[in-house]
Amino acid sequence: MKKFARGVAVALGLSVMAGGASAESLNLALSGASPSGLWSLLGAGLDRAVKATDPDSVITYQTTGGGFANIALLSADRTDLGLAHDAELKLALAGEDPFKAPITNVQAIGYMYNWAPMHFFLKKSIADEYGIDSIDDLAKSGAAIRVANNNAGNVVANITTFMLDEAGFDEATIEKNGGVMVRGGSSQQVDLIHDGRTDMVINGIFVGHSSFMSVDRDEDVVLLSVPAEIIEKTNEKFGTGTYTIPGGKYRNQAGDVETVALGALLVASEDLPEETGYELAKSIVEHIDEIRSVHSAMAPLSPELLVSQKTLPFNAGAERAYKELGLLN
Repeated sequence: MKKFARGVAVALGLSVMAGGASAESLNLALSGASPSGLWSLLGAGLDRAVKATDPDSVITYQTTGGGFANIALLSADRTDLGLAHDAELKLALAGEDPFKAPITNVQAIGYMYNWAPMHFFLKKSIADEYGIDSIDDLAKSGAAIRVANNNAGNVVANITTFMLDEAGFDEATIEKNGGVMVRGGSSQQVDLIHDGRTDMVINGIFVGHSSFMSVDRDEDVVLLSVPAEIIEKTNEKFGTGTYTIPGGKYRNQAGDVETVALGALLVASEDLPEETGYELAKSIVEHIDEIRSVHSAMAPLSPELLVSQKTLPFNAGAERAYKELGLLN
């Protein structure tokens, strides 16, 4: 593999040393997203995991535009590792927008999480007035609703648009009913609803995430349900999974709400050496508490979750490590 623009060299496989064959220390670049979000914490946890095996190993986190950008970097052999949502990888494999052709030269190291469900929060006053308790009630209600979708270029925006379209609540219908669609990330959406500039916020985010907890705490909102057929179609297109938000997680949510959830994978180029993948996967499993400890949202991470992804083939070395550890047959 190559050296990259930021000067991070790649660690390679095995070398013969004076005392015999010994694995070299890992020195890998990990492409994530923002410098302050969960993915940066995952980068820190992965770095700690490989250091627990070998203090000279290092995983260097680098900021990028997110999963879509990371897949492109891996495909072009410009980074060693990347984080990407399963939905982004599904679009990449199919060559769908924003990709111009199918990308097939990426492989999985492991599933990092699969519990970031889509939330559809609507102001309770509107829900009560128009009898809205599901996203398929939105269009037929005729209500003028100011809807906050995620920023264009974020896969959550793709999923939101698809789900609203399936519910008959596309942007044309929103505008016909006297509403409007605005764009913003999770923190921007919080500001929009707090400032009275939107009536509905939508995001794929961990249950209990601080941004949407503040919406639930400071605004009188309800969590809308999602029809089973929309969940099924969304999962088929984006590789998401069905997820139940337990009743009582939010103030006005008495019962369970089923929706879809995004997951994120640790991914490598198919050129990542087998022995590197082996050492990396083995360190992750053996020191998984280093990753769990970076944030309370990562507490459910388990070795079994790591190997449960079905989106990509595993790196051969990672697969070998998982088989040796009894996680794969």
